[in-house]
Amino acid sequence: MQNSQSDTGLPIIEFSDFSFKYRAQQEPTLQHINLKVRKGEKILITGPSGCGKSTIVHCINGLIPEALPGEMSGKLSVCGLSPEDAGIFGMSRHVGTVLQDTDGQFIGLTVAEDLAFSLENDNQPQEELFRKVDEVAHIVGMEHFLKHAPSELSGGQKQRVSMGGVLVDDVEILLFDEPLANLDPATGKTTVDLIDRICREQDKTVIIIEHRLEDVLYRDVDRIVVMNEGKIIADETPDELLCSDILAETGVREPLYVTAIKHAGCTIRPEDHPQHIESMNIEPYRQKVRRWFEETKIPKKENSNPYALQIEHVSYSYQQGEPVLSDISFHVRKGEMMAVVGKNGAGKSTLSSLVCGFLTPDKGRILLNGEDIAPLSIKERGEKIGMVMQSPNQMISKPMISEEVGLGLTVRGVSQEEITERVNRVLTICGLYPMRNWPVSALSFGQKKRVSIASILVMDPEILILDEPTAGQDFRHYTEIMEFLKKLNTDMGLTILMITHDMHLMLEYTDRAVVLAEGRLLADDTPARILTDEVTADKACLKKTSLYDLAGKCGIPEPDEFVNRFIGYERMQREAER
Repeated sequence: MQNSQSDTGLPIIEFSDFSFKYRAQQEPTLQHINLKVRKGEKILITGPSGCGKSTIVHCINGLIPEALPGEMSGKLSVCGLSPEDAGIFGMSRHVGTVLQDTDGQFIGLTVAEDLAFSLENDNQPQEELFRKVDEVAHIVGMEHFLKHAPSELSGGQKQRVSMGGVLVDDVEILLFDEPLANLDPATGKTTVDLIDRICREQDKTVIIIEHRLEDVLYRDVDRIVVMNEGKIIADETPDELLCSDILAETGVREPLYVTAIKHAGCTIRPEDHPQHIESMNIEPYRQKVRRWFEETKIPKKENSNPYALQIEHVSYSYQQGEPVLSDISFHVRKGEMMAVVGKNGAGKSTLSSLVCGFLTPDKGRILLNGEDIAPLSIKERGEKIGMVMQSPNQMISKPMISEEVGLGLTVRGVSQEEITERVNRVLTICGLYPMRNWPVSALSFGQKKRVSIASILVMDPEILILDEPTAGQDFRHYTEIMEFLKKLNTDMGLTILMITHDMHLMLEYTDRAVVLAEGRLLADDTPARILTDEVTADKACLKKTSLYDLAGKCGIPEPDEFVNRFIGYERMQREAER
C-alpha cells in the first residue's frame, strides 16, 4: 500500500544511531536505533514486552525527555523538529497519540466536549470549532454520539473518540499504542479498518505498536519493525518477514495459517504474498498441508466428571425491562478449562458477578456441586469460587508479596503459622517463592498477575474465574501465564473459566466454549467448531480463525477437524519442550 508520497522527500521521522537510557536504569532501553519513516507510510512495530516499543513512541511524541528524563545520544528528527527541543506541547502540533487505556485520555463530559478540547485551548472561533468537531466525528463514525458521556460508550467507541481527539488538531503523525488490547475481535477488525482508512484518506503517517500481529495485518502495512532488547532486529515488508523465523525466535506470535504451513514442512516464499490468507498463493503448499492433515492424529479427550457448576435458566437486568442476560443455561464439569466469549457488552462479566454473588439473578438458579448457591454469602462463595480481575492493580492492596497473598486468610482469622505454610506452598506453585519478601512494586505485570492468582489460590477454591487473563501480554508472557494456568488445571484438578476476547487463547487452551450474544447463549461447543462457523462468528462478533480459510484453500473438507489437529499438534509440541 506504499503511499505515492512515501518515496519522495526527507523522512518525516528519522532515528540516527539513537540511544536512550531512563534515569533510573543501568542499561539503555534503546540501543543504536536507525529508523526512517516516510510521509504516508503505515508501520507496525512489534516485539516482546520491555523491548523498547513504547519508548520509541515516547521519543516521537516528546514525552522523552521532558516527562520521562534520561540520557540520549544520536539524533532524532520528527517533522523536521527535534522533540527534545520542541517538547511535548511543540510535538503535539504534529503528533497525536492514542493510548491503550482510552479512559485515561478523556477530558470532556461528553464526546463533543472531548473532541473540542484542544480547539477551545487554541481559542478557535465557535463556528469553526463546531465545524471541525462535526467533521472529525463523521470521519471516526461518532456523529450520532456527540451528546453521550464517555462512560456510556463501548470500548470500540471510546477508541474512535480518542482517534477523533488527535485528528481534530490535523496532526501529521498518528501513534497507536496497542489499540486492540481490550477490544473484542469484531471491534478490533473495525478499528484496523478505520486506522487504514484514516491513513489513506487523510494522508496521515501511522505507527502501530501491537502484539496481535495477525489482527493488524487484516489491512496492509508497509513495513513491520521487530524489536528485541532495545534493538531493531528486522525492518521488512510483511511478505518478507513472514517467510523468516524472526517472529517465532523473538517471541511474537505468527499468523496461525503461516505457522500451520510451516508445520507441514513448507518453506514460504515472499512472491506468494503470505501477508493475507485471502490473497496468498496456496498452490505450492496445498499438497504438503493436506498430507500433514491426513498424517497427524490427535487423541481425543473426554471429560465425564460430575458437574462443578450449573447455570439454569438465569436472567438478569440492571434496569427493569432491559435484560442483560436472558434464560442462560449451561454446565461446567469438574476439571474443565472453559472459555466464555462474546463481544463487549454481551453479558460475560455480568454472568461472573452472578456466580460470585455480587449480583442476584432475576430468574433461574446457579448450582455448585449440585446444590443451589443462593443461600451462600459472598464470603462463603469466595471460599469455593475465586475471581481474578483483568488488571492485577484492581486486586493488589498490600505492599509486600507475602502479605498480599495471605491477606484473605488473615481476614478470615487463620493462625499466622497456617498462613505462612499455605502462602509458601502457593508461592512455590506459582513460581514466586524466591520473591516472597519482595515488594509488589518490583514485579512485572505478568508477575503481578501471578500474585493476584496466588492470593485466590491460597483460599483453596474449587473453581477459578479469570477475566481476560492475557490482555496486553506479549506472546512469551501470554504463554507463561497460560501454561501456568494449564498446570493448575492438570495437576490440581482446578476448574477454570476464562472470560476472553482472545480467540487464540480459546483455541489453544480450552476444550469447550460458551458464546454469549446480546444476552443470550448462542453456542456451547468446541472452540474449533465455533471458530469455523461463519454464522456464529458473525452473530457474536468473533473472528473466524484463519486456519478455516487455509483448510478451505487446501481443499480440506473438515475445517473444524483441521483446526483441532493443529491445536493438538501445538499442545504436544509444548509438552515435549517442558
